[in-house]
Amino acid sequence: MNWLKAPMPSAGCCPGCLTCAKRLAPDKMLEIKPLSNNHLEALLELEAAAASGMRPAALTSALKAPAIRVLGAWQDAGKQEARVLIGYAIVAIGPFDAEIEAIGVLPGWRRHGIAGLLMQALIDVATQAGSERLLLEVRETNDPAIRLYQAFGFTLDGRRKEYYPAVEGTAGRDDALLMSRGLRS
Repeated sequence: MNWLKAPMPSAGCCPGCLTCAKRLAPDKMLEIKPLSNNHLEALLELEAAAASGMRPAALTSALKAPAIRVLGAWQDAGKQEARVLIGYAIVAIGPFDAEIEAIGVLPGWRRHGIAGLLMQALIDVATQAGSERLLLEVRETNDPAIRLYQAFGFTLDGRRKEYYPAVEGTAGRDDALLMSRGLRS
């Protein structure tokens, strides 16, 4: 598989918009690549900041599981500095369906198209694995994520009532929206 290497999307860019990314200087590159056990420390640090809801044990297991793919978005920090992991995405590959387990992006890199680039990479991975459909669930109050998923063709399949625990400082639990999209035409 050829992994994506593209100029960094600009602030305010639409999710995954490569049109906007092409206008940027080529010295700031973003690379989407599979993560391995060697990347565990960077992944745990990213998740601690991104707070996407994945527990450290789940991230550790995902890196070891043969049917799970973990992708990382690496920002080229320059010639003198090491690359920085700024986003990640996890997809579980099943016999017919693949399921997005998580997408996390560092807070300072949100609204820069990183999640969209990761989403496209997940779609490519699931398609190449032979999956027919891509599934996900999302907190009903996560409007930015819902807009991203809709932009990539996901539609609402159902709802799990009071699935997510209350967000700190709020009362009550949130529903989970179940969404999917086909991968073959």
